Amino acid sequence: MTLFGEKEVQSDPAPDPLAYTASLTVSGEDDLTAGLEASSLLITREKQRPSGRSGLISRGLTDLDRLVARLYTTGHYGGTVKIDFNGTSLQTALETGDIPGARPVKVAINVTPGPQFTFGRININAAGKAGASLSEDPGSWGLSSGLPAKSGDILVAEGRIVKTLRARGYPNAKITNREIVADHATNKLDVSLDVNTGFKARFGAVTVSGADITDPAFVARQAMIPEGTVYSPAELDKARGRLNELGIFSSVRLIEGDVSGPDGLLPIMIEVSERKRHVIGAGATWSSSEGFGVEGYWRRRNVFGKGELLSLEGSVGRIGNADLQAMEYSTRIAFEKPGVFGPTTKFTTSLGAKQEAPDAYTSRSVTLDAYLVHDFNEHLTGRGGAKVYYSQEDDVFGENEYLLVSLPADLTFDNRDNKLNPSKGIFAAASLEPAYDTLNSNAMVFIKATVSSYVALDEAKRFILAGKIAGGSILGPSIEDIPASQRFIAGGGGSIRGYAYRNVGPRKNGQVTGGRSLLEVSGEIRVRMTDTIGMVGFVDAGNAYADSTPDLSKPLKIGVGAGIRYFTPIGPLRIDAAVPLDPEKDDPEFALYVGLSQAF
Repeated sequence: MTLFGEKEVQSDPAPDPLAYTASLTVSGEDDLTAGLEASSLLITREKQRPSGRSGLISRGLTDLDRLVARLYTTGHYGGTVKIDFNGTSLQTALETGDIPGARPVKVAINVTPGPQFTFGRININAAGKAGASLSEDPGSWGLSSGLPAKSGDILVAEGRIVKTLRARGYPNAKITNREIVADHATNKLDVSLDVNTGFKARFGAVTVSGADITDPAFVARQAMIPEGTVYSPAELDKARGRLNELGIFSSVRLIEGDVSGPDGLLPIMIEVSERKRHVIGAGATWSSSEGFGVEGYWRRRNVFGKGELLSLEGSVGRIGNADLQAMEYSTRIAFEKPGVFGPTTKFTTSLGAKQEAPDAYTSRSVTLDAYLVHDFNEHLTGRGGAKVYYSQEDDVFGENEYLLVSLPADLTFDNRDNKLNPSKGIFAAASLEPAYDTLNSNAMVFIKATVSSYVALDEAKRFILAGKIAGGSILGPSIEDIPASQRFIAGGGGSIRGYAYRNVGPRKNGQVTGGRSLLEVSGEIRVRMTDTIGMVGFVDAGNAYADSTPDLSKPLKIGVGAGIRYFTPIGPLRIDAAVPLDPEKDDPEFALYVGLSQAF
C-alpha cells in the first residue's frame, strides 16, 4: 500500500532500448484526440523504451489496430490511421526492418476520422424455443436506425440479449453470428445478429471440489442451490455470496457443466480454496478527549470443518487519559456455528468481562449470552437469544450491584453499497430487550433504534450526503435502579463529536447520571477531492433525558467540525476535528478523532 503518491511500476529494461518521441494529430474532430491518445501505446508508453527497431515497429502495428478500433467505438468506419518513423511509413519500416534517421526517433501519428456513420438496417434473428418470446425490436436493446453507429453499442446489445436469456433459464444462449456491413456511399452501418437460445436448463447435481478441511456436504448445503428448479444466474450469485460470508474460503467458483438428459439438468461444481485457519489482528483508535485505544484478536476458522469460528478478543482504552485503574479493559471469548436449523441460521455464544471508566461512572461487568441469528434475505437479519449480565458500578448514586437476566432481540436492515465507505443505501437497526434484575427485584425494558442513509449527488459519487438518527428508551424503574453502564449517555466519537466520551445527559451535583431516553442526529457532507483524499463537514446533535421519553423542550447539545479522509484499499482513514457549541464540566474546547472507516 502506497500512502502518498502513486507507486512507480518497476520493470526490467528492454534489451537495446530505442528512444523515441511521439505526437498524434487528428484531422477535423478535435474531440476525438483525448480518446485516441489514451488508446495509443506509442503515446502512453513513450517513457518505456521498446527493444530496438523491431520493438518500435511492433508497437506501431499494435497501435494501428487499437486506433482503428477506437474510431469504430465512435462510429467512424471510414477513417485512416497513418504512422511514420522519421518520415518512413510503418508499412515501409515493416518491409525493410529498418528505421533510418536520427535518434530519438520522431513518431508521427496522423488520424483522419472520416464521417460518423449511423445505424441503417438492424435485424435481430432469434432461434430456439425461447426465440418467440425474445424481442426482435432493436430499440429494446438500445439499437435504432439513425443513431450514431458506435461499435460499443452493438456489443452492449449483445450482452443484454445473452444476459436476458440466461436469466430466463438458458445458460448456453449466445450470439452465433454477427454481420456488419458499412456502406461508405451512404455512411450507414447495417447490423444483423443471429441469436441461439440453446436448451432451457434446470439445476442438476451439486458437487464440491477443493475442500480439504471443510465438509463438502456442508458446503453444498450452505450454497442452497435449488436442485430441480429452472436455471438462474441470480441464484448462483446468491450461493456465491453465502459461501463467501462464511469467511473460510479465499475464493469460490461456481462452474457450470453441460446440459444433459431429457430434463435439461445442468450440474454445478463448487470449487473452493480454503483460507488459513488461524488469524490474528489488531486495531487502534485515538481521540484527544478519550486517548488511545488498542485492540487485538485471535481467531480459529473452521474449527470442526463446518464453518465454526472461535475468537479471543481483548482491548484497552483511555490510554494516556487515565491512570491504570481508571482505564478501560475488555476481554471476550466467542463461538459461532453457521448452518443450525437450516443454512440461513447460525448460533453464537460469548463470555466477556470488561471495565468501563468514563467520567460519569466506573463499571466492572461480566456478560454471558447466546443467540440464534437468522438471515431473512440478503439485507434483513434478525437475532434473538438470552443474556446474563452482572456488574459492580460506582456512580453519583454510590456503589451498587446488578444481576440482569434478559431476552434480547433485534432486527438489522443493511443495503449499503460499501460498509466502510457507503455512497448509497440504508442501514437500520432496532432492538428490544426485556430484563429482570434478580438482585434488586426490578423489571425493565431497553429499546433502541438507529437509521443511517446515504445519497450521492453526482454519478461519480464524489459528493455524498450522509445522515443518521438514533434514539432509545428504558421502560421501568428510576434511574438509580438501572445499571449506569446501561443508561443512555451521549457524547464522544460515536455520538456527539466534540463532547467528552459519555458526558452528555442528566446531571446530579454536576456529575452525569445518565438517562432513560436518548435522541441523536448527525449529518455529513462528504467530498472526494482526488482518488485518495476527501473532505468532510459535519454537525452532530443530541441529548439524553431523565424520563423514558425525550423532553424536546430541552435544547440539543451540538457539535460541529470537519475532517479529512485518506482512502486506502481497506477503507478510508478518518481524521475529524470537532468543537462543542455548549460545553459543560469535563468537556474539551475541541476534540480530534482518528480511526478507520467513515464515522457512520
